Amino acid sequence: MKNLLPGIWQWSWFSEEKQLDFNGLFLTVGEHKILIDPPPMTGEASSTILRNGPVDYIIVTNRDHVREAARYQSEFHCQLHVPEADAAQIDLIPTKTFKDGELLPGGIWVIQLKDQKSSGESALFIQQGKGVLIVGDALIGKPASSVRMLSDEKYADVRRAQDGLRRLLKYNFESLLVGDGASILTGAKQALERLLQPSS
Repeated sequence: MKNLLPGIWQWSWFSEEKQLDFNGLFLTVGEHKILIDPPPMTGEASSTILRNGPVDYIIVTNRDHVREAARYQSEFHCQLHVPEADAAQIDLIPTKTFKDGELLPGGIWVIQLKDQKSSGESALFIQQGKGVLIVGDALIGKPASSVRMLSDEKYADVRRAQDGLRRLLKYNFESLLVGDGASILTGAKQALERLLQPSS
């Protein structure tokens, strides 16, 4: 389990099918202990969380990142928050749903992204240090130090999906923590600008 930033740890589970790391985050923000998009935990991840817990909340960024949320909600007896627009497609009973512009526990702002793979796809923004952006399926961290979108067939309209991501550039962030692939701790906004620059 890696301590990426102050109060933010990441653990990974390698998907043979996708040939990518599926990442979960553990945040300790003030009195709040939060899991985001949790994949299966290693023993090390579990012990780190138990040492620093108890967990108060699990946040799921989109309908396809439920992963082990039900298991850990039961294990930690914590609240589960999911995007309102994806709630009907999630086979869980959330404690709360959230939508664009909401402030979640721990000072986490919700940024709902239009025209992505699912209608509830949400990025999470934390005004910590030089800014931290957390994404689920909106961006993949591959290859390392860069980002890409999902494959074209995942979108109804790729160009509109790309336009939907431009909203993220309105935020100031240095770090981009991804649900899939390699997170970027410095220079992340520039990596996103490179992805979204108009092709000549």
